[in-house]
Amino acid sequence: MKRSASQRAPEIQVEAQGQMPPGVIAYAQEKVGVVTGRTREPVLFARVRLTHMANPAMERPALAQANLDVGGRPVRAHVAATTVTEAVDLLQDRLAARLERLQDHWEARRGRRPVPGAHEWRHGDEPAHRPGHFPRPAEERQVVRHKSFSLARESPDEAAFELELMDYGFHLFTDIGTGEDSVLYRSGPTGYRLAQVRPHPHLVGPVAVPLTVSDLPAPRMNLAEAKRRLDIAGLPFVFFADDTTGRGNVLYHRYDGHYGLISPSG
Repeated sequence: MKRSASQRAPEIQVEAQGQMPPGVIAYAQEKVGVVTGRTREPVLFARVRLTHMANPAMERPALAQANLDVGGRPVRAHVAATTVTEAVDLLQDRLAARLERLQDHWEARRGRRPVPGAHEWRHGDEPAHRPGHFPRPAEERQVVRHKSFSLARESPDEAAFELELMDYGFHLFTDIGTGEDSVLYRSGPTGYRLAQVRPHPHLVGPVAVPLTVSDLPAPRMNLAEAKRRLDIAGLPFVFFADDTTGRGNVLYHRYDGHYGLISPSG
């Protein structure tokens, strides 16, 4: 489908940090441009961030992230590789898969094709190219990013769609069926697992995504206790109920070895 002049994708912004091979910015613009040029909806914004971590101990020090605005819908992809050029190639493939999923969603809403079934939720590209985190000593780690916002009230199916479209490792939301702060993440025999501040497994469903539901309540703790649990357990994140508000929070490892915190506002 050919776009009109008003629908043409904007120039792809590329930000680079660290040692870069010659011509990689133009290469990233070309690779991502191929993907954005195939979308039926207008791409309103496109940015690529390339990072090369200066640490020989890291197995995959090259990171590439793309953020798009496609018809008003944010789309994100994030990969790690041994070289920046390889990261750009992987980013192109991962971004294309997310845009394909978004197009399927829009086509289903318009009645042009069936709503994707549970068998179409695939996880084969996970977690091979997902960025790890810098092995920073625990005593040096700090919460360097704190996101606080009103959690979306949505179903687990909608949460899974958001998780996949934004290429997240987890997604914090308020389950519309139970009213509980919940986190959906990739784990378990079905591919997705749902944890809630106060579990209501019998109230969750029916859902299209293959899903297991934890029957354990989120531990109630403060931020310092969440840090200790995250370090001891060696997990990518900890879901907990704040000991003051009772709301669901997520403390997670950032790729730079520090922490990030997501909490509900209000």
